[in-house]
Amino acid sequence: MSAVDWRGQTTLVTGASAGIGAEFARQLAARGSALVLVARRAERLAQLSAELTAAHGVRVDVVPLDLARPAAGRALAAEVDRRGIAVTSLVNCAGFGTHGPFHREDPDRLADMIAVDITALVDVSRAFVDRLRAAGSGVLVNVASMAAYLPTPGMAVYAAAKAFVLSFTEALWQESLGAGLRVLALSPGATDTEFFDVVGTDAADGGRGRQSPQEVVATAFQALDRRKPPPSVAVGRANRASVRAVRLLTRRRAVLLMAAITGRAAEDGTGRRAAA
Repeated sequence: MSAVDWRGQTTLVTGASAGIGAEFARQLAARGSALVLVARRAERLAQLSAELTAAHGVRVDVVPLDLARPAAGRALAAEVDRRGIAVTSLVNCAGFGTHGPFHREDPDRLADMIAVDITALVDVSRAFVDRLRAAGSGVLVNVASMAAYLPTPGMAVYAAAKAFVLSFTEALWQESLGAGLRVLALSPGATDTEFFDVVGTDAADGGRGRQSPQEVVATAFQALDRRKPPPSVAVGRANRASVRAVRLLTRRRAVLLMAAITGRAAEDGTGRRAAA
């Protein structure tokens, strides 16, 4: 498979108003790709669009959209078609997490998280995958997480959602072999973005140092530039070693390990810590 010619691409990026999504937009524009930027915050998108157009002279279209709405992917595809934009690559970065024991989580917040992290990602991917395959030279990147590899007490729904993203994307990787479409699940560790502001605590990073968005996106391009790109990649040497080590653990030990890393311990109904 030949390297991607980004100058011939139009890449749609969700979650593009900040963090990893905005960094993908910057690095894609630097490589010559035209862009369609999608997020809720129209003002942020407009600022980023002006920055990238001035710096790189690429076409940048902005589509403000709340991906938690039903059938968000189909609505997005309809708007892109209305504007006459031929999307050839897709990067799904939109997502957020919450932190705390499941029995104390807000049900509406959980529903929104599932809608954005799973439902919208699937709907957007399905809405565009036929045109990505028809283009024959683009990419589909779905941002998962290191949380995808282990159940995570205190972030139970988020970790399960990212496990879905990882499994789903790796299956699409196989389905796309021979179609000229590079598919990649990208799993960052804790990253220096607004994620922790939304989560509402720093404890979710397990006390480890945070990666930069630049490092995360550079890892994605390194994987995509390979002659035979892998179905998934974890960001950082230590994280890749952790992925290999996880396979040696029993499920019980894996869950208890993550509880220790994230500072969570099992609690009984009264809030007292219970023996595991």
